[in-house]
Amino acid sequence: MNQILVTGGAGYIGSHTCVVLAEAGYGVTILDNLCNSRAEVLARLQMLCPTKLEFIKGDIRDPVLLEQVFKARQYQAVIHFAGLKAVGESTVQPLAYYENNVCGTLALLKAMQHHGPKSIVFSSSATVYGDPHAVPIKEDFPTSATNPYGRTKLMIEEILADLHRADTGWSIARLRYFNPVGAHESGLIGEDPLGVPNNLMPYVAQVAAQRRPYLNVWGNDYDTPDGTGIRDYIHVLDLAKGHLSALRYLEQHSELITLNLGTGRGYSVLEMVAEFERACGLKIPCRMGPRRKGDIAQCFADPTRSWELLNWRATRGLAQMCKDAWHWQCSEKLRNE
Repeated sequence: MNQILVTGGAGYIGSHTCVVLAEAGYGVTILDNLCNSRAEVLARLQMLCPTKLEFIKGDIRDPVLLEQVFKARQYQAVIHFAGLKAVGESTVQPLAYYENNVCGTLALLKAMQHHGPKSIVFSSSATVYGDPHAVPIKEDFPTSATNPYGRTKLMIEEILADLHRADTGWSIARLRYFNPVGAHESGLIGEDPLGVPNNLMPYVAQVAAQRRPYLNVWGNDYDTPDGTGIRDYIHVLDLAKGHLSALRYLEQHSELITLNLGTGRGYSVLEMVAEFERACGLKIPCRMGPRRKGDIAQCFADPTRSWELLNWRATRGLAQMCKDAWHWQCSEKLRNE
């Protein structure tokens, strides 16, 4: 059985990817420091996986630990999710983001270079496009960043490109994904941020569950049909399957590939709220506020290249995303009562 090391595998996207990998017949080892996830997700995750998961609690910035991890087992590839990911937080704690995201990735790559494998699927982000000059966004659009979080992703992408130029024996996928939402249909795993959610859907779900009084809508004066920001929301399971497709591609190709993982369709904040209201049958109270620093008006993908190269495309629509997110929210509420 081919073993995959998944950094940040206890987190939102990582946990769903672990399920998809296990269902596809891979062995999975999770390396996570649990700084933005909960230990109890591991038991629920195991319930969904047909094979036993391995878990190592630790930090990718720890070179001694990484030496131990790569000496103990041979891995076919690494899927790298571990990193801080809140745009707003990155603007007030930039050093933490550079240290965790960039320095952590450097430590990981050095350990991989020393021990193997030379195959990595990197969790990048559409934030590397900055404020795009047009939509939908293609992979050859100019890159930039409007916040430190996006800048760390862009720096890591450039490091990976330099690494491949220096040694074409590396197989590298840089996956730029847009706005992951939804949850596993079982209701066992989903997005469960510690503290106040930084992303729209978990905040909406917590308002619907009466854990928060209302949703702050940051900016209603953008140049969009209803004035609120437009994003490309993608179901987390579609996203997880995109990682599996990229992994399989790298098994056959020693290349550097850069791909958008999105649906190709944008929805505004208010459209998202309206769809979630239909999913839960409740009214979501909203309050309008000023734009947040670093936000942009529109961001949605042209995912054509992912279909051409990986034979992958998103299959779940916004209604399914909201339905699964609400099921997860209700299931989590029952577990905590």
